[in-house]
Amino acid sequence: MKFAGNRLFRAGVFSALVAALGITGCSTTDTFEQPVPVPEVDSSVALKTVWKMSVGDGHDGDFLYLAPLNAGDVVYAASADGELVAVNSETGKLIWERELQDRIFAGVGGDLEQLYLVTREADLIALSREDGRELWRSALPTEALAAPQSNGSLVVAQTTDGRVLAFDTADGEILWQYDGVVPALSLRAAAAPLVGGDVVIAAFSNGKLMALAADSGQPLWQYEVGQPQGRTELERLVDIAGQPLVLESAIMVAGYQGKLALVDIRTGQEIWSRKASSLQAPMIGGGNIYMSSANGDVVAYRGSDRREVWLQDKLSWRQLTQPAVYENYLVVGDYEGYLHVLSADDGRLVGQTHYDSDGLRVPLQRLANGNLMVFGNGGKLSVFTLRERNGSVRTQGSAKRQSLK
Repeated sequence: MKFAGNRLFRAGVFSALVAALGITGCSTTDTFEQPVPVPEVDSSVALKTVWKMSVGDGHDGDFLYLAPLNAGDVVYAASADGELVAVNSETGKLIWERELQDRIFAGVGGDLEQLYLVTREADLIALSREDGRELWRSALPTEALAAPQSNGSLVVAQTTDGRVLAFDTADGEILWQYDGVVPALSLRAAAAPLVGGDVVIAAFSNGKLMALAADSGQPLWQYEVGQPQGRTELERLVDIAGQPLVLESAIMVAGYQGKLALVDIRTGQEIWSRKASSLQAPMIGGGNIYMSSANGDVVAYRGSDRREVWLQDKLSWRQLTQPAVYENYLVVGDYEGYLHVLSADDGRLVGQTHYDSDGLRVPLQRLANGNLMVFGNGGKLSVFTLRERNGSVRTQGSAKRQSLK
């Protein structure tokens, strides 16, 4: 474990990402960075299963991010092979199940009335939250990897070619389209847009964060999270792959080979920033900011001044998920399907379990009752609590959004 400044890395990151994130069409002579072996952990904390089930074949071998939709007392989850389920979040009891005739590429998004998915054929489909029946579908210009997002009046889908499209939730009629600029090469990952009543926040693979008027799609402001640098397209990757985190009147965002920044949501003005590189959104808890770096280091920054508190490097290159904050702990998943529990105080590894042999990719989520929901690449959907060695079970309410200005 290190307690110094950020570890600089460039030599092996590109080829590791080629293998991990599906970049194709390029070659590299950089040294391949091998993931470190699973570290041995003297566990003082264990993950206790509350309920578990299987959702189809999960990602079914595709490189997707089919995160379940946490809707309070109900969880909606979909698999690439078309299984869609509604599950009671407290008990794991199946409410309804539907077998879709489409393969699914993106989702699950939703609002109070409907669910939204994107098919492999690039159709945006709306389904009833009551029973999963299809209500309408609209064609997108190309595939989407990010889950569609809705404010109840419009649903927004962002495609891999940089287009942001808004549709009427009542009938799927297109309302507006914004055409973003994308680089020649980008990672096979995408941040879901944020959709409010007046503004849509979209993150792009060219390192730009943009605010668009919700009623027209007109640009309101633009913020540069990463600026392409270097001689090769691989060196110039600056994707924003994690959905920005909303904190009161500001949003926190991290980019690959860019920075970690807090931006005023009304004006796009930078409140603060520091150099960082991540494919995941940051998380906050206890006054700290936690981030899974692109090279697999887990880092804690003090929220008041963004100074590094600790750095855990025993999970390097293990393609970590976004950290989930669980009381005094962090939980991250990795590409081999391990769940790692870290102390939020100093970054020590205090627990570990192997969950899904197909790996973990989508972020872990906190439920309304404080429990932790995990969806594996192979379709395993589970809810956990943390149990300390003395037998006590640690739970808390939903994580609060804090002011870190």
